[in-house]
Amino acid sequence: MLKNFKFSFTEPQSIVRLCLGVLLLANLVAAGFAFHIFDASPEALEQQLAGALSQRQAEQARLLKSRALTTNIDRGKTEGEKFLASYMTSRRVTYSTILGELTQTAQAAGMDKPAGTTNLSPIPGSDDLDMMSITLNVEGKYSQLVKFINLLDRSPRFLIIEGLTVTPRAKSDILTVNVKLDTFVKDDKGGVS
Repeated sequence: MLKNFKFSFTEPQSIVRLCLGVLLLANLVAAGFAFHIFDASPEALEQQLAGALSQRQAEQARLLKSRALTTNIDRGKTEGEKFLASYMTSRRVTYSTILGELTQTAQAAGMDKPAGTTNLSPIPGSDDLDMMSITLNVEGKYSQLVKFINLLDRSPRFLIIEGLTVTPRAKSDILTVNVKLDTFVKDDKGGVS
């Protein structure tokens, strides 16, 4: 039967055979899709969907955590800059500012004018901060010393009392006080150092 098969677009039998062949092929392709031969099964699609949803939730949680960390970093940076601006003295005016404030504090406490020395040393790991060590000698009564320490504690500068040596004068209520203080100095980027 196939030996005598000749195809011609003019014969109706050939056209019907061609249409039946195309329909058969279309039915086979549709059956392949219906029985999921060419794509994933519904179970596999549900597993993929569940995996994608859990991954999305994990990414959203990571995003929220990153946003919270970014907010905390920004707040810390802002507060750090405020702290440096409020409590650290510029290198250009450090000596006059700090020694002037210490003189005013001693006079406000009723003690004599202080005499002192300073030493400026860089802080390892910091490009723009130095530590200034101040050794201060003052004299006064015990109540004046207490007031002086209280005023130092309330200073607008960040002063650290490293050490305090008090020596009483013989046959007197006057005390000789040696105070060692530390403070921090910021380097002005464009200023004179």
